[in-house]
Amino acid sequence: MSDSAPKTSKRPYDLYGERFHACKHQLTPRLFKVANYIHQHRSVVLDKTALGIAIDTQTSDATVIRAIQALGFSGYRDLKIVMGEYLGVTQRSPARVASTVNALSQDAKGSVDFVLDSYRISCDMLSSTANRKAIQQAIDLLQHAERVAIFGIGASAILADYTARLFKRNGTACYVLNRTGIALSEQIAEMRHADVLIMLVQSSAHPEGLVTMAEAQRLGMKIIVLTGATDSHFAQRSDVTIEIPRSREADKMPVHATPMICLEILVLGLAATTPVATMNSMSKLYEISNALTRPGARRSHKP
Repeated sequence: MSDSAPKTSKRPYDLYGERFHACKHQLTPRLFKVANYIHQHRSVVLDKTALGIAIDTQTSDATVIRAIQALGFSGYRDLKIVMGEYLGVTQRSPARVASTVNALSQDAKGSVDFVLDSYRISCDMLSSTANRKAIQQAIDLLQHAERVAIFGIGASAILADYTARLFKRNGTACYVLNRTGIALSEQIAEMRHADVLIMLVQSSAHPEGLVTMAEAQRLGMKIIVLTGATDSHFAQRSDVTIEIPRSREADKMPVHATPMICLEILVLGLAATTPVATMNSMSKLYEISNALTRPGARRSHKP
């Protein structure tokens, strides 16, 4: 026999598939529905939360967790680790950074070209006919809003806070939804029917975004979504969707000024439709600023 037989690549061990086929006949119909959905949509599951799977399967997040545990996993995080190893998925934030840096030339030119090319693509997308129409629709909604709410977590939380300041400077009442946990629930409790919600989201159906959108829908609020994932849960349930790619390639790190460009268009567009309110607000800010810097504004205290 020859010692030079061709080597075959070793296939990853399918732990989930093995457990699913071994246990599926013992599952209740609802647990089977969830388990089978995960089995059929493995790559999709990696970017979803338990609540996202619950929505897709018309069950509850508690049912999703029970189904996962019925297959011998400690929880959803354990499942995702196993799925990621099986699929060989590594393109999360650290991997995207590594992929981007490794692809650049070893000088400033590579980074300059990458960032500028990303923004050119984004600006071309923003200026498309479909996005121009969507931006006009968004400004029309904002015109009739009592207040503007801006949702964004992670890096988008900073963008949400800055944009809220821009809206306020122009005389538009605005607040942010940019925290997590109980702090976010306190922010969500401030939402009202007459407000318009702007959401900075991508494909991941995270619980913060899902709960925020669900409450906005319950209140009957209009929802504007800024996203690069037009097939996401959020985009499909919005009143207006503006498509904004965060990177020129899916496996490369995102550039975060892209949504800021769109947000500034919305701020300026709304200001242009309400010039009197905008100028009154700016005049008031100017007067207050002058008062703060006027000599004698601060009292001197004798020792």
